[in-house]
Amino acid sequence: MKLATYKNGSRDGKLVVVSRDLSCCVTVASIAPTLQFALDNWAETSPKLEDVYSALNEGTVPDTFEFEQTLCMSPLPRAYQWADGSAYVNHVELVRKARGAELPESFWTDPLMYQGGSDSFIGPRDDIPLGSENWGIDFEAEIAVITDDMPMGSTPEQAADHIKLLMLVNDVSLRGLIPAELAKGFGFFQSKPSSAFSPVAITPDELGSVWKDGKVHLPLLSTLNGDLFGKPEAGVDMTFDFPTIVSHAAKTRPLGAGTIVGSGTVSNKLDGGPGKHVSDGGMGYSCIAEVRMIETINSGAPKTSFMKFGDRIAIEMLDEHGTSIFGRIDQQVVEYKNT
Repeated sequence: MKLATYKNGSRDGKLVVVSRDLSCCVTVASIAPTLQFALDNWAETSPKLEDVYSALNEGTVPDTFEFEQTLCMSPLPRAYQWADGSAYVNHVELVRKARGAELPESFWTDPLMYQGGSDSFIGPRDDIPLGSENWGIDFEAEIAVITDDMPMGSTPEQAADHIKLLMLVNDVSLRGLIPAELAKGFGFFQSKPSSAFSPVAITPDELGSVWKDGKVHLPLLSTLNGDLFGKPEAGVDMTFDFPTIVSHAAKTRPLGAGTIVGSGTVSNKLDGGPGKHVSDGGMGYSCIAEVRMIETINSGAPKTSFMKFGDRIAIEMLDEHGTSIFGRIDQQVVEYKNT
């Protein structure tokens, strides 16, 4: 099943069921006016939404209309919780290596996670407004899952049953602000502005055989200013699968319906070492920081600049037939003016 949230002038938009090929959709207000409502009542709403989805794909639903990704908000325009993990330890290892720090052994067994702002997600086709290019503007291409209500202390095996939807993420990061924030010992806040999620959220069964072992086994594509920047395999080098990191999030608290848990930046190694740029025959990168880390490791200083006003980032995942699964995140960085 594929679900999206259309803009309608309200904070939470209106829920629509989207056809498998993303060509058309239909409103379902009589079942669930919003995605959060659907998740709050998942046991009751999901079978009804599945019936609509099946009929939509069979072409037997009246009052359908063309699905326009530009009209989408993030599937959950705001969420009760957004926790981003770091399932790809290769990414963390590179960050630390670039500044000459060793990776603690515990990082391979105890996931990293931060709690991000979830009150104002950006739409997948909306601009990214930021106050200064000097903040070190970066994108981070990730995958995320959405849970229903999940008890505290759930095991990874139990957590797997609570993963109801998947999305793509652009987890915007301000690299220039991160060092000072981390030095305070309290973690990210200003360095992590609003994130954006794919136009469509999907149930795991939509992925078929590429959803296995709690991972998505497909490339995640990032295009920066029209050039392919990264195509790492999301199912490779993922140290912690989704059930594991969702279980980690629930160690000391229950997770409410609509909790979003991210994978962290998708990152691949190459022959046991850092990856290579796409132009050099590698899988590329899912953020600018990673290529800058590798440049620092190899030559002592980064060469690639962070994003500037006017730059555009697109993030997408295609199936084996080249068809977009989640729709396309496609955003431009613009200067924010407080008027």
